[in-house]
Amino acid sequence: MEQTPQRIIRPQPGKQMMFLSSAADIVIYGGAAGGGKTFGELLEPVRHVNNPGFGGVIFRQQSTQIRTEGGLWDESEEIYPFAGARPKQTTLEWIFPSGAKMTFAHMEYDKDRLAYQGAQITYMAFDEITHFSKKIFFYMLSRNRSLCGVRPYIRATCNPDPDSFIAEMIEWWIDHDTGYPIEERGGVVRYFLHINDELRWAATEAELKEKYGSDSLPKSFTFIPANIYDNPILLKKDPGYLANLNALGHVEREQLLKNNWKIRPAAGLYFQRRWVEVVDAAPVCEKTVRYWDRAATEKTADNDPDWTVGVKMGMDKAGYVYILNVVRFQGSPKKVVDAIKNTASQDGKGVIIGLEQEPGASGKSEVQSLIRTLAGFNASASLSQKDKVTRFSPLSAQCEAGNVKVLKAPWNDAFITECENFPEATHDDQPDSAAGGYDMLVEPQKITAGASIRRVSG
Repeated sequence: MEQTPQRIIRPQPGKQMMFLSSAADIVIYGGAAGGGKTFGELLEPVRHVNNPGFGGVIFRQQSTQIRTEGGLWDESEEIYPFAGARPKQTTLEWIFPSGAKMTFAHMEYDKDRLAYQGAQITYMAFDEITHFSKKIFFYMLSRNRSLCGVRPYIRATCNPDPDSFIAEMIEWWIDHDTGYPIEERGGVVRYFLHINDELRWAATEAELKEKYGSDSLPKSFTFIPANIYDNPILLKKDPGYLANLNALGHVEREQLLKNNWKIRPAAGLYFQRRWVEVVDAAPVCEKTVRYWDRAATEKTADNDPDWTVGVKMGMDKAGYVYILNVVRFQGSPKKVVDAIKNTASQDGKGVIIGLEQEPGASGKSEVQSLIRTLAGFNASASLSQKDKVTRFSPLSAQCEAGNVKVLKAPWNDAFITECENFPEATHDDQPDSAAGGYDMLVEPQKITAGASIRRVSG
């Protein structure tokens, strides 16, 4: 009989140990990136795997996030086999020798929670809980039950999201002025009742019972903030990860590196005029693209429609990005097609053409028709699944780092002003086009001519 290899697996001292030692009913762990959150929630149930009645579920919003490279399933393979577990990849389950189970599941929509009517889940975890709705969380709290002798409990990990319901739940642990966690409150247990969709908090269980009745059932809760500096193993194994976090744009750097729960996207945080140098000439670029963010409504006295924008940009041998030209107008669908064809002829066949594809069958049909009219040019379409802010963030980070230059031209002021006002401005067509162009500019794969469709995931 094949023996399971021996391996010592333990939490790191500090925040990870605090997370695995908490007796609270609900523990939220993390905030910033790189704090060892996923490892903690995977390791937590191992203490119960000799209990044949034990079962746990770790939820992720989408099933693809469970199987993604380096995600939940991959990390579980570094832990559970050493406790003797056998994988069932088709059902995303681990079966331990005792009969105990750990399952991974997704829950993308509010209606998905109804699949768990009647369920009894002893250990319940939410990976990136800010991706779930308040309705899902509190419904699943009612499914957190146990008949195996282990007290039911919930663990969750997250990155900062000031608009999530979790931001409301952990506000006592967060400095309201700075948005950063109050370190001395990390791991301090408080109690709450959920009454008429409102949370009632107290420092002790007795205080809530005295106020709301002895038959009330408060839940104990705590938040344990952690960041990459609480994970020395990661810093040692992958020192470049810290550099990656430092290279993020301002908002993402505040959230993922510094654990800021108050910062929100706002004008001036994603682009500032002083970040880019306006130059009189640009060098020969290794790769040049023109990306179109299309609209199709004529301007009248009674409307203010979106603009069709084509931003041309290139990258030189040193990795600097140059904004070379911006075409911008409001016009009918025919005017849009004619302008794209004429601009392509002026740019020449060496400039790659990128087209934003609208979702749905009609969007696909429209963009493929446009690509056919551009026969002979290197054109492709991208179906973006990112929100505007997420998509603009990589270019924003490069601008802040001083790696983006703008070729001096009459269109400069309109372009820079709209980028400065992003994402709060009435129009954001120029930042959208620039973001799409940058995404295409740094795309590693070769873009071939013809009706090709790229999918840009968030």
